[in-house]
Amino acid sequence: MFKYKKGIILIFILTLCMVLNGCGFISDGKRIVRIAHSQSETHPDHIGLIAFEKYVEENLGDKYDVQIFPNELLGTSVKAIELTQTGAIDFVVCSTGNLETFDDIYSVFSIPYLFDSTEAYYKAMEDEKIRNEIYKSTRSSGFEAVTWLDAGTRNFYTTKDVKTPDDLKGLKLRVQQSPSNVNMVKAFGAAAAPMSFGEVYTAIQQGVIDGAENNELALTNNKHGEVAKYYIYDRHQMVPDMLIGNVKFLDSLTDEEREVFDEAARICTQVERKEWLLQVEEAKKQAEAMGVNFSEVDVELFKNRVIDLQNQMVSENEKLKPVYERIQEINSEVK
Repeated sequence: MFKYKKGIILIFILTLCMVLNGCGFISDGKRIVRIAHSQSETHPDHIGLIAFEKYVEENLGDKYDVQIFPNELLGTSVKAIELTQTGAIDFVVCSTGNLETFDDIYSVFSIPYLFDSTEAYYKAMEDEKIRNEIYKSTRSSGFEAVTWLDAGTRNFYTTKDVKTPDDLKGLKLRVQQSPSNVNMVKAFGAAAAPMSFGEVYTAIQQGVIDGAENNELALTNNKHGEVAKYYIYDRHQMVPDMLIGNVKFLDSLTDEEREVFDEAARICTQVERKEWLLQVEEAKKQAEAMGVNFSEVDVELFKNRVIDLQNQMVSENEKLKPVYERIQEINSEVK
């Protein structure tokens, strides 16, 4: 409750100052640049953003003061996106799922087995054609993406040992609240249970659900490894987070300033990716100490169960085809 009230107060102060200044904050002659995200100060996203802040201030410190607000201090992801639209916040880290409501091109990342490998995923996210299709798609909504952040590979973890898709039959699994994720779980013969992420631990503990799907950090940061002891690498999704920026602020930058901010965004991604890999390895060690069993499975068996869903999602949205087809080219190149 205290955190919620604190967030509301900060949002009110931000909005008031925006009205008084007519644009962003000005302090000691510098334009304050606000960046919001929902993770802790130890999360890879935050560490990447610190690198962003450092680079901007090293090169434009006489003009800009970058300030990072973690832990949803400026509101939930949805609220922070809305504040970025208005310019009360300049940048926010958010999931692609949150961005689907602004332009459904972002639903491409919900396609199961979109990427054949982590290497293909990384290469695709740096591909200029894909970036051009996606990044500026939301400009009419008041923001655009400036870079992506690694959120790992999403896999199933359960209270029962799973080796093949057949082992998922009859299980009740928590998924994110989106039709594509519900349909994916149903294609495996399991029952989908959309619910808040914060409810997962108790739901597994009480037997309401048999498991969930997420990256390895959920096992330790959210202690899901205490109640779900089987984690399988089925690799059904690789979904990035996006750093989005207010269009008016980005367009107000000179060419030289925009180059600095773009380079800061590139460095942010580079640092965040390295930190992500380190934290995943540490999470695996901690989870194993908790008694979690990690298993490699035949990914093709799982992929074959959702091929029809993959084709359906692409055929129903013409906007996805150019991005989807380019990603398939990259999959082939990497192979």
